[in-house]
Amino acid sequence: MKCPKCGSSHIRKNGKRGDKQNHICADCGRQFIDSYSVLGYSQDIKKICLKMYCNGMGFRQIERCTDVSHNSVINWVREVAKPLPEHPPIETIPDVGELDELQTFVGSKKNLIWLWTAVNHFSQGILAWVLGDRSSQREHLN
Repeated sequence: MKCPKCGSSHIRKNGKRGDKQNHICADCGRQFIDSYSVLGYSQDIKKICLKMYCNGMGFRQIERCTDVSHNSVINWVREVAKPLPEHPPIETIPDVGELDELQTFVGSKKNLIWLWTAVNHFSQGILAWVLGDRSSQREHLN
């Protein structure tokens, strides 16, 4: 057996970690065990959860169906979304658009916010969105 840090074979036993033997390198002081168990979920489970998300299932619903933590699914979605562009380039402004409004609250029901999205009805993609209260002042326009 060799130390994973320095490669030395001057190794001593150093108690147990759970049911596995713990070792320590006499040269560099690194503690380690013989074999580490594989943590995490398989790539198949990740693919299934991401497909469920893409098909419109919520994070908690995916958690109930697959017994995978919703936080793990959120992290996988963020990981997959990192290389994606901020928004696709809009080549032409369509003659017909579709506007959708969603109302929700932040913290308490006294703090209402609205999200408006403008969508091209004939192709995929969001044309623009606005987040704010119902006044004429805009907080964010994309």
